[in-house]
Amino acid sequence: MNKLSKLTNVDDVLNKKYGEEGSASRLEFEAKAKAWYYAELLKDERKRQKITQQELADMIGKKREYISALEKGKTDMQLSTFLQLSYALGLRFSLVLG
Repeated sequence: MNKLSKLTNVDDVLNKKYGEEGSASRLEFEAKAKAWYYAELLKDERKRQKITQQELADMIGKKREYISALEKGKTDMQLSTFLQLSYALGLRFSLVLG
């Protein structure tokens, strides 16, 4: 048996920790992971533009603490908030179907 065959793959790790693909616990984990990812994208863009959390919050009519909580993954982000933040940062998205 070679060394590579002894390695654990990522699917095995995720299945063990969060359940099989499609399970409620796995879907919850994937949703949280995506929310974190998108919050990171927005945070990186905010920092790239040298905009403070307070300035961004003022742009969309929210409190700085809310922006902080989003960036730390402590609160869920609604699609409307994601779009508000994106537009405030000059980002544009399009929906691709199929």
